[in-house]
Amino acid sequence: MTIRNFAIEYDALNDRNTFSNGDTLTGRVIVEVSKQTKITSLTVQAKGKANVAWTETHGEESVTYWDKEKYFSQTQSVLPEDKADGSMTLVAGRHVFPFAFQLPNEGLPSSFKGVHGKIHYRLLAKLSRSFRAASKAEVKFTFVARADYDLSTLMTPQHGSKDKNVIFFASGNISMDIFLPKTGYQQGEGLIVQGEIVNSSTRKIVPKYIIYQKQSFFAGGQRAVHTTEILKEKGEPLVSSTRENLNKVLPLPPEISSTIENCRILKVEYRLKVILDVSFTKNPVIKLPFIVLPLCKETSSKVMEGLYPDLAKMKISD
Repeated sequence: MTIRNFAIEYDALNDRNTFSNGDTLTGRVIVEVSKQTKITSLTVQAKGKANVAWTETHGEESVTYWDKEKYFSQTQSVLPEDKADGSMTLVAGRHVFPFAFQLPNEGLPSSFKGVHGKIHYRLLAKLSRSFRAASKAEVKFTFVARADYDLSTLMTPQHGSKDKNVIFFASGNISMDIFLPKTGYQQGEGLIVQGEIVNSSTRKIVPKYIIYQKQSFFAGGQRAVHTTEILKEKGEPLVSSTRENLNKVLPLPPEISSTIENCRILKVEYRLKVILDVSFTKNPVIKLPFIVLPLCKETSSKVMEGLYPDLAKMKISD
């Protein structure tokens, strides 16, 4: 075999091995040949795209819905500039060809893999020789989009209220007022749940707190939705004629995906759901939306200073 090894590598920019808007992605193509070999071209392509697909059954007919969206594609030759004819002869041994791409500054959603689709970014290397099939190598990289929200949106409080009369084998009323002091939260941050739960009924109630992710996929004028519970906690029971003032913190896992709203065919959203569990009646439910932002390194300084003013002051004083 003439080509013993053909691979593509890239350099990490941070300890999470992620890239963001405007970053320069550098790497190298490695070619190892067993004998003198003439190649006609050697290129590297950086590209990003999204695709979705799912199948629905309508009676006896199955219909597959699919769509794709292309974000960018950049191709460059990595042969030395003096090889004007686009060809080069390699001697036996290992050869390294560096490359660099600057990623677009806007319009790219974060990498994501969902139930019916994904957003993915990759590097592809292609080596061509006369009268031979081209050799190809591929590697994926993770893109995390910087937060692109107005500070007013991220700082907007969320509120919901519900009350219900309990009538089956009991009497009275149960109610809740639930608040989120802001809408934007970073991965790994605690979601602060505030408010009040009142049990004016003759039955015990149990509050439950659920954080869930909602994935939406769009194709052919249709939508497929999938929800996944991220966190679920049960509060202390409230017996008859009691109330609870809430100031609860629900930790967001640091590894969850950030919110994705800038993709035409795929959307990722998050909700807090608070349920009052009471026997023999329909449970009152409140759902409040919130936004998950990427960690600080991928979030703009303006957003960080607005969300965390104390942290910004600490940085200035340092």
